[in-house]
Amino acid sequence: MKKVVTFGEIMLRLSPPGNLRFSQANNFDVVYGGGESNVAVSLSNYGVPVEFVTRLPQNDMGACAMMEMRKRGVGTQHIAYGGDRLGIYFLETGAVSRGSKVVYDRAHSAMAEITAGMIDWDAVFEGVNWFHWTGITPAISQGAADACLEAVKIASEKGITVSTDLNYRAKLWKYGQSSEPIMTELTSYCDIILGNEEDAEKHFGIKPEGLDITTQGHQVKAEVFQSVCEQMMKKFPKAKKVITTLRGSISASHNTWAGVLYDGQNIYNSSEYQITHIVDRVGGGDSFMGGLIYGMLQYPQDDQNALNFAVAASCLKHTIKGDANLVTVAEVEKLMSGDASGRVAR
Repeated sequence: MKKVVTFGEIMLRLSPPGNLRFSQANNFDVVYGGGESNVAVSLSNYGVPVEFVTRLPQNDMGACAMMEMRKRGVGTQHIAYGGDRLGIYFLETGAVSRGSKVVYDRAHSAMAEITAGMIDWDAVFEGVNWFHWTGITPAISQGAADACLEAVKIASEKGITVSTDLNYRAKLWKYGQSSEPIMTELTSYCDIILGNEEDAEKHFGIKPEGLDITTQGHQVKAEVFQSVCEQMMKKFPKAKKVITTLRGSISASHNTWAGVLYDGQNIYNSSEYQITHIVDRVGGGDSFMGGLIYGMLQYPQDDQNALNFAVAASCLKHTIKGDANLVTVAEVEKLMSGDASGRVAR
């Protein structure tokens, strides 16, 4: 099986129990997660050899984050150590018409203070076939952006498949740099690009031609995004595939979920799922990416099947508390086959 490396920040997630507001909380549930670590956990669950690269403080909280990765079967041998603190984010889980809310506390974290040269990428990429990063990492700090650029350049030189989830985060681009030039350079090294309509617009100014998305309500149509995919491929000629997730937000508790994949000639559409009682939507895009990488490795000549696997995997993630998708290949394939009954397996 081919080996994958992901690179980014893992954080301590603190959430009021259930659907309590921050102001109601007397205690917080503890979870460890982050965009790239979540992808790594998904892949490990599917039996893919995977390594997570980050920078952690040498204290108990850093050790807890590292142990969470090891517990899920993710490799940690190339983690760098240093800095004083683990990044934190607080999550208030919404319901019905009240959306969820995130507050970041990750300034001056160990990962935010990473710089180019701290990771031995030649050692990291030995025997590796796929490298994944997200738009969250370069949004943390200039040093993190520099380290990410160093990684994609070396991966590209070695012929490793490079993928990204564009993941625009308005609350993170605060260190005085615009996302567009940084993300444009980083994305130019990518073979596989995942992003939604907001990511494409915020990072690159790319919008669906002849259509205002804001007028579409909660029903998001696949054909809306073909022009986005075409514009992305024109801007990034190295890209072989551009993929977007289609989330229709009927309420905080009820979403529709689907995906579209464009390979430069053909556009593939998945089935649309109705997720009517969301348990936790954080990590939904990460679970899609994990499923997509697995699907492309498992079905290299079948983009439709790879897309279907990614969408079904991510649909199941919405039923799981925490950041990471803790499902098996068999569970995903069961949903892909049309069995959404949720019956007890005895």
